Amino acid sequence: MAKARRRRVKDTWKDKQWYKIVTPKEFGDAEIGTTPARDSSMLLKRTVESSMRELSGDFSKQYIKLFFQIKDVAGETANTDFVGHQVTSDYVRSMIRRGTSRIDAITPVTTQDNKKMKVHVLAITIKRAKSSQQKFIRETMEKIVIEVASQRIFRDLVEDIVTGKLASTIYHEAKKIYPLKRVEIVKTSVIKEKT
Repeated sequence: MAKARRRRVKDTWKDKQWYKIVTPKEFGDAEIGTTPARDSSMLLKRTVESSMRELSGDFSKQYIKLFFQIKDVAGETANTDFVGHQVTSDYVRSMIRRGTSRIDAITPVTTQDNKKMKVHVLAITIKRAKSSQQKFIRETMEKIVIEVASQRIFRDLVEDIVTGKLASTIYHEAKKIYPLKRVEIVKTSVIKEKT
């Protein structure tokens, strides 16, 4: 009985074809994995995770996870769209120390080419800040994110986020309110248009 079952399992693998999953152009059309499927249509909407280190070869970017969703399949290649990113939770924990303030701003933004996304910015102060200062920092972070997004097309905004450029812009502005240890964009997600 067990033997027969094993043979049946093997056969389903035989029917499947392997597809190469590649990132969008802005991430260099890089191969981020392969996946088997009996039918290419089964791959659509599947989400694939990769790290910034795998794409850039930069070990210091190991903590940044990128998410891609398969949008179409051409031949044996599955093409993807960027759908968001996240910083690992242990990295976030490592930034937060006793006696500091954690300020979060989760802001919905719209890019110049009308793509919508949610951007979660985290700022850590050097010492504990007053609640009025925290509020002002949060408002500043939100304002900058909305402003920058409205001046960038989606591809450029994503690049500014994953390279740390946007976090750096926010840091330089917000530290004028209160000394900051760090600013990091810890999470983004693309808001899908309802069709």
